[in-house]
Amino acid sequence: MRVTCFIRYEIEPHQREAFEAYAGRWLEIIPRCGGDLLGYFLPHEGTSDVAWGLIGFDSLAAYEAYRAALKRDPEGAANFRFAQERRFIRREERTFLTPVVAEAAA
Repeated sequence: MRVTCFIRYEIEPHQREAFEAYAGRWLEIIPRCGGDLLGYFLPHEGTSDVAWGLIGFDSLAAYEAYRAALKRDPEGAANFRFAQERRFIRREERTFLTPVVAEAAA
């Protein structure tokens, strides 16, 4: 069953550029570690402190393998440290979604 990890970030609005750099690094790291990166999205207009990331996986088991690979990846570890040091992420929530598909005609 295909799943999408929907990540909602509450970010420091005055550190938008730092979050953008952080998200930009994931564009290469996530696919290398096994995730199907659907994208990172920054606030453009309206709410200025919420950003999103969407990553697809073939299953929750594939997600777990990805998380293990991510922890072993030197660039991934460095990016996590960057976020911790700069403190531009206030809160992070993960929700796992499955797509709605049309039922087959009987």
